[in-house]
Amino acid sequence: MRRRDLIRMMTAAGAISALPRFAYAAGAVVKLGFDPNRTGATIPRDFVGLSFERAQLSNPGYFSAENTELVRLIRGLSPAGNLRLGGSSGEHTDYIGDKTRPPPFEIFGPEHNKTIKQGMFVSTAALRTLRGFLDATGWNCLYGLNLAHATPEQAAREAADVQRILGPRLLALQIGNEPDAFRNRFRPAEWGPRDFLAEWDRFHTAIAAAAPGVKFAGPDISNKLDYLTAFAGVARHYPDVIMLTGHYYAMGPAGSPDATLDQLMEPQPKTTTLKLAGVETVQKAVRTAGLPYRMAEGNSCWDGGKIGVSDVHAAAIWGADTMLRFARRGWIGVNWHGGGNGNYSPIVGTPSKGFTRRPLYYGTQFSQLLDGATFLDTDVTTVDPYLGYYALRQAGRTRIVVINKRDTPVTVQLPTLPEAKRMVLTGPSATAKDATTLTTRSQRPARRVTIPPLTAMLFTLARGRG
Repeated sequence: MRRRDLIRMMTAAGAISALPRFAYAAGAVVKLGFDPNRTGATIPRDFVGLSFERAQLSNPGYFSAENTELVRLIRGLSPAGNLRLGGSSGEHTDYIGDKTRPPPFEIFGPEHNKTIKQGMFVSTAALRTLRGFLDATGWNCLYGLNLAHATPEQAAREAADVQRILGPRLLALQIGNEPDAFRNRFRPAEWGPRDFLAEWDRFHTAIAAAAPGVKFAGPDISNKLDYLTAFAGVARHYPDVIMLTGHYYAMGPAGSPDATLDQLMEPQPKTTTLKLAGVETVQKAVRTAGLPYRMAEGNSCWDGGKIGVSDVHAAAIWGADTMLRFARRGWIGVNWHGGGNGNYSPIVGTPSKGFTRRPLYYGTQFSQLLDGATFLDTDVTTVDPYLGYYALRQAGRTRIVVINKRDTPVTVQLPTLPEAKRMVLTGPSATAKDATTLTTRSQRPARRVTIPPLTAMLFTLARGRG
C-alpha cells in the first residue's frame, strides 16, 4: 500500500492541523490483540543514547557539569542513557594527555563534525569534565579510540586514562569507527575483515594490558555486514567484549534525490544501509557471538541529515517507531548521531540561541517512556506496514503503543478498555520544525480510537483487563 507524498501533503495551513484530533476515520477498523503469556525482549534502562564526534572533546567546556542547559536536556531524554563518542573525526583526533592545550572554548561551541580533520585533540582535562558531565546526567559512556592513525601503544595510553578518569561511567571501549570503510582510505585496497580482526587483536592486547578489566564493544561497522559476521565469529574468544555494535542510517546521502520524507516513512527505505536481510544478518551475529547488539550510531539520513526531512515532525514519528522496532528485536540501545552542523541532531547549540530541541528529541522521549518494559506478542486483523503497534508489560501494567506513520487517520480497536489518560506525540504537519509536542491527554475511555496522521499514542490498559 502506497501513501500520498508526505512532502506535498502539508502547507502552512495544512490538512493535518484542520482534522478533528480524535475524529473517527472512514474505512475498516484495525483490531489489535496481544498474548500476555508470550513475552519478548525487555528494554534496558540505558536504551536511549546519543552519539557525538570524538573531536567534540577538543572543547572541554561542552561535555561539562557546568554546561547546565545541555545537562538538563540530556536528562530530559533519559535519567540513565548512553553517550557514545566516536564518529569519523575520531580517526583524526589525537590524544595529548596532560600536554599544554589552548584555553577552553565557549560552552555552546564550536560543535564539531566529521569535516574537521586537523587540530582536534583529547586531553585529560576534557576527560575530567566529561566525567563530571556523565555524573550530572546519570549517563554512561561508549568511548571510541583511534584505529586509523594511532598505534596500539598510543591507544593503550589513552584507554588507561579513560578507564581511570571515567571509572564506572565507562561502559566499554570501541577500537575504531567504521573499519569497513577503511579500505582505499586508511588501508590498502586489499584490506578486509581478516586484516581488521588481526589489527583489532593487536590493539586489544595492548589496551587490555594497560587497562586491566576494561570492557570492549565492536566492530562499529558502517554497513558491510561481513565485518560484523567475522567479528561475531571470534567474539567468544574475548570475554571482555560485552556487545556488538554497528551503524544504521535509513537513507543517504543527504544530497540524494531519493532521500525524501516519503522514503523515510517507507517500511524499508530504498537507500537504507540495513535492509531486512541485513537485519537478519545482525540477529544471526548476535546468536553466534552470544552477545547483544547496540546501534551505536545512526539517524534518518547520513552525511549530516537533510533539511526538511531530518529536522521536521515526521522524523520524530519515524524515530519513535524505529526505536521500538529495534528494541522489540532485542537490540539494547539506539544512539542518535548529532552535534556539529547535523540537520538530524536531536539537540543543537549555538552561542546566540543556546541549546534547542529538534522534533527527534520528542520522538526519543516518547520511546523512553517504556524504559524497562517487556514486549508481548501482538496480532492485528489487518497488517499495515505504516502502522506501528506494540504491546508491553511495564511495572505490572499493560501498555499499548500505536504509531500512525501515514498521512491519513487510522481507527483502531484496542484489546481492552484503556485508562482515560494517554501520552500523545503529534504535530501540525509533516514538515513542521518547532511544533512537535509530547503531552498527556485525557478522554473518556473507549476501545475504539482514531489515531491522527503522523501521531503516536501510548495507552495504559485498565487494571484487570489484560
